[in-house]
Amino acid sequence: MSRGFPPIGRRRALQGAAAGFVAFGLLLWWLLPLGEEPPGGTIKFSTGTRAGVYQKYGKMLSDAFAKDMPDLKVRLKDSGGSQANVRRVANGEADFTIAAADAVETYELEKGAGADQLRGVARLYDDYVQLVVPRDSSIRSVAQLKGKRVAIGPPDSGVRLIADRVLKAANINAQKDITPFPDGIDSGPDGLKRGDFDAFFWSSGLPTEGLVNLSKTFAFRFVPIGTDLVTKLHDQGGASSYYRATNMPASAYPSVQKGSTVATIAVSNLLITRADMDPRLTEWLTRTVIRSRDHIGDRVHSAQLVDVRTAIYTDPLPLHDGARRYYRSVKP
Repeated sequence: MSRGFPPIGRRRALQGAAAGFVAFGLLLWWLLPLGEEPPGGTIKFSTGTRAGVYQKYGKMLSDAFAKDMPDLKVRLKDSGGSQANVRRVANGEADFTIAAADAVETYELEKGAGADQLRGVARLYDDYVQLVVPRDSSIRSVAQLKGKRVAIGPPDSGVRLIADRVLKAANINAQKDITPFPDGIDSGPDGLKRGDFDAFFWSSGLPTEGLVNLSKTFAFRFVPIGTDLVTKLHDQGGASSYYRATNMPASAYPSVQKGSTVATIAVSNLLITRADMDPRLTEWLTRTVIRSRDHIGDRVHSAQLVDVRTAIYTDPLPLHDGARRYYRSVKP
């Protein structure tokens, strides 16, 4: 054995430790800006309703922000949904939120206060429209909702926007041809179970906890929304152009769908902020959203669909400068 060198086994252990240290350093460099202090302060994040994906995802994002930016305080605020979220960010009641692209476009088309200051941070995942009825219901199409009692979502929700437009595409006036109820995912499942109404609309990432829980105690099914209605939706113009025909995968609610897909429509969800939000904070926040995908995706299935390659497409909003800075830093 050469004098001055450790034994082979010890040398290998030291080499392994050194390699591990280097790998750890590279991982930190990949995750966080090298040598840069994390931003601090306080931000307000508007989420959604109880039992909805927005609220659960927002809470887990808040936890991820706390790990990457220990001095950043995140105040979560429940909301009625996408429409309320867009308005809150536009008028300064919230700094960041998640909202469906059609709700963002609607706010812009209606020239809501502060609409020109809205900016995109990331395209996240898609919402799927879910029209729910009891399993033994005679309702087989949207057209058959005429004359029925239907929950169309809270006034400030994205669900309300979509439900009104889907009903219109089926030649149904939401205020005259049905008995509308303002229930969302927080009260809709129980209302359907009690027989308070015949159907309810919901729009969210898949699966939604409120429907998963309902499936354990009540037999229900989904009414398909076919491509014919999607064509009529597009004919309405405006924000309806953000809807696209798709199929809800059979894996969304296995015990309900029993191996079958369901024709429906989808719309993208965006993480949004304002143009005056600090670019460095927004860059860090964007990084955490992208890098926390797998961890959060274990609990919030929709988060698994967040992808840096598609996150930059925040139409109808331009990217925030801080978000753009992050995407440029990871561009191949």
